[in-house]
Amino acid sequence: MDRRDFLTYSAAGAVAAALLPASSLASSMTTASTAAALTERGSVMRTEGRLVRTDLPVNASSHTMRYMTPQRFGMGGTQIGNIFAPISDEQARSVLQAAWGEGVRLYDTSPFYGFGLSEYRLGRFLHDKDPDDYVVSTKVGRVLTAAGGRRADHAIWKSPAPFNYRYDYTAAGARRSVEDSLQRLGLPRIDIVFIHDLSPDNTELDGGWEAAYRIARTGAMVELEKMRDEGLIKAWGFGVNAPDAVVRALAGDDPVPDIVLLACQYSLLDHGDALRSTLPALKSKGTSVVVGTPLNDGFLGGRNRYNFSQDLPAGAVEKRARIMAIARRHGIDIHTAALQFAAAHPQVSAIIPGARSSGQVVSNIQAMKVGIPAAFWDDLKRHGLIDAQAPVPS
Repeated sequence: MDRRDFLTYSAAGAVAAALLPASSLASSMTTASTAAALTERGSVMRTEGRLVRTDLPVNASSHTMRYMTPQRFGMGGTQIGNIFAPISDEQARSVLQAAWGEGVRLYDTSPFYGFGLSEYRLGRFLHDKDPDDYVVSTKVGRVLTAAGGRRADHAIWKSPAPFNYRYDYTAAGARRSVEDSLQRLGLPRIDIVFIHDLSPDNTELDGGWEAAYRIARTGAMVELEKMRDEGLIKAWGFGVNAPDAVVRALAGDDPVPDIVLLACQYSLLDHGDALRSTLPALKSKGTSVVVGTPLNDGFLGGRNRYNFSQDLPAGAVEKRARIMAIARRHGIDIHTAALQFAAAHPQVSAIIPGARSSGQVVSNIQAMKVGIPAAFWDDLKRHGLIDAQAPVPS
């Protein structure tokens, strides 16, 4: 690393540290060797490596994909919906402002995130900005109704907005949900709408996901096609933690999704099934992918939580440690490698890591600008730590 690159890298680290609350400042200086100690919400793993670009990656026009987002990097909206712990309106705005100031123009949200709180906070931030300058995705599948008073904490959402929800995958439910989202966001249209949590892991669904899919097949899926034709939305798909509904839609004569949000399915640590099954099926239909939870819900950023659970998969900690050791030898960090890996597949339209603090936003963005030596990826493949066929950043 020459002096110019070192100064650029050091400045990036200083910006991330300066944006952190005092309680997280020490964690922001943590190196990869002690990343597992980053247990505080909002803490930041420092970005290591040589910065080789100044802007975020974008997508070229595609003649094979039905829809691609302009940017390959966006921001997820769970944290500004108070996932696991509340943040203030001011902190949510500072996170969004940090993202906007660093060039992020893609934002994912949902009515479920804080029962409308994430959409409301995002909409309030975007209200004075030109809708043509950014892309917003949200979701359908749950319809919110007034709770009639202060809403008690949910298992996931803390200090949520005062609403309850009911599942509704019908055409009328999808239309109602989109119209409600437009009101909360204050937007004239929505770019992408995902059918949310139509998945075997959603144990709240009466009759299971297959029964809900049968309703969506002639309901939400058809209605979203109509909304796209009307110009109310630009694209639609599924937002799921397991691929079953996506595979079902691609296998028959059902409406074909334009783009799907795959959460917990394609990461540096776990990508084999998606790489060899889900992604090829999507490619055959020209359906692109947004990768949610590219850090496995913070696990690849040093947190001891994996895909929204404290139960860590067998071998995950050991595998993370081995990758971290190889990353150190090549002068980078695992957080940087994880984000760039998730964005490297040509079918991936974007990745959308979330952020609870401004420092996390800056760290994520800087990670996308680091040059990763090709030898690092070679080492991971040689040691069987990533699939031999997995695309990696060039």
